[in-house]
Amino acid sequence: MKKLMLVAAVVAVGLSSCKKDYTCTCTYTGGVTGSVSTTVTATKKDAKSSCESGSSSAGGNTVTCKIN
Repeated sequence: MKKLMLVAAVVAVGLSSCKKDYTCTCTYTGGVTGSVSTTVTATKKDAKSSCESGSSSAGGNTVTCKIN
């Protein structure tokens, strides 16, 4: 019984630390200035990659996205 409880506790801790909510903020400059924030639920590495993929620059307009 104790072994089962230990395994369950380890699994619960492992699963709870995998994905979290991260705030991705994209700032717009150029013709339009402002910012937009969205919530990304993922591992930190995946959230950062997903968020930063929204960054771009074209025609004097720049979009910079980063995890806060």
